[in-house]
Amino acid sequence: MTTSQAAILAPVPPVGRYILFTLATDATPATLRESLARLKPLVDGEHTLLALGPQLVQALGAEVPGLREFPALKGPGVDVPSSPTAMVCWLRGDEKGDLLLQARAIEKAVAPALHFHRAVDGFRYKLGASGHGHDLTGYEDGTENPEGDDAEAAALVQGQGAGLDGGSFVAVQQWVHDMDAFDAMASQARDDMMGRRLSDNEELDDAPASAHVKRTAQESFTPEAFVLRRSMPWALGHKMGLMFVAFGCTLDAFEAQMRRMAGLEDGITDGIFKISKPVSGSYLWCPPMQGGQPDLRQIGI
Repeated sequence: MTTSQAAILAPVPPVGRYILFTLATDATPATLRESLARLKPLVDGEHTLLALGPQLVQALGAEVPGLREFPALKGPGVDVPSSPTAMVCWLRGDEKGDLLLQARAIEKAVAPALHFHRAVDGFRYKLGASGHGHDLTGYEDGTENPEGDDAEAAALVQGQGAGLDGGSFVAVQQWVHDMDAFDAMASQARDDMMGRRLSDNEELDDAPASAHVKRTAQESFTPEAFVLRRSMPWALGHKMGLMFVAFGCTLDAFEAQMRRMAGLEDGITDGIFKISKPVSGSYLWCPPMQGGQPDLRQIGI
């Protein structure tokens, strides 16, 4: 039976590690297949989520319908970069040490066809009664996430056949927060930027058009643009921000939201850009599972 990777629908874990890979310049379809075959037993879909980028799929001479590169976007005073990535593994758990050891095993398995590029360590912050974590600004992340059957409909591919059904597409962005700029804002200005009150997470009826909640209101798009967010804060030295992760049955919903946030729809940019900016952006495909391992038949493995 083919199913989705459990990490897609599961709550955000206490700690996470994102490891990003590039293609080796001398990688061949044969060496890539060998690397991915070694990787498969290390991916359970729950503690280790696997996502493959367009570069890798194309290098194998394969195709995943709907998979494409992340587009670089320019809006009024806003840059949304694209950083094509061959493969991302999202490691999830309770102990950072376990994730470091798992990352090491994965890096060895996929060498030499795939090279370790960088890693970002994430963590859950302020888990509340709602089951959602918070961004380092203190605001809850994922309030508007669909749940139950709606979450599956938003996040998982269905009706496309074996090797595709149960899969998902994912957008991964690293955002860097300017916490000094955030600290300098009055509390009302912060709430107006987000479109919610920090104190009780209630949406503001009179929030400005630039409020993040209004820019990304999923039901306000045509067609509706529902995604399933599974983001985690990160910090390194004095830098910090959010690893934004959004799963979808296609990439269209996320892209519609991102274009509106960048002001490409009506010239109004998302207020979140006042205190944060994306420094990377990648689209990838999360294959379904079969027999406890990733089902890679779509790419010939």
